Amino acid sequence: MAQITSPLTGENQRITGECLQGALIDLLDLSLVGKQAHWNLIGRNFRTLHLQLDEIVTMAREGADTVAERAVALGVNPDGRSATIARDTRLDQLDGGYIEDGKVIAAFTDILGMLIERMRDRVEATEEADPVTQDLIIEITQELEKQHWMIQAQR
Repeated sequence: MAQITSPLTGENQRITGECLQGALIDLLDLSLVGKQAHWNLIGRNFRTLHLQLDEIVTMAREGADTVAERAVALGVNPDGRSATIARDTRLDQLDGGYIEDGKVIAAFTDILGMLIERMRDRVEATEEADPVTQDLIIEITQELEKQHWMIQAQR
């Protein structure tokens, strides 16, 4: 069986792989939670928030794909299976049924805030281990922070 070799040392590959896997789980679950809110949203700010949730989902899905492909390029197998997401996610989950726009805004302010904190930890962890991955994580964090600002502005 063919193997993908890594340009990183063993320890740097481990650190970077853990950061990428954590980011993958966060981003994939963000896309799922975002769609759940998108489908069940009600309230006065429905249209604006409905469209913004689609932006968040698109950003999360594209970020997840980029993170997973970076992992493979470094010889690390990404795991985005639903069972892995369910087991490893640290994102707060929404209740089932209709969700008032104010509750969605509050929930996504918190969710995005927690994600940004974890992504910033990953930025720090990859500084020495793999600056290329660090740049990728910085770019995704920038987009998360933009969405966080836009959600908060609707309170």
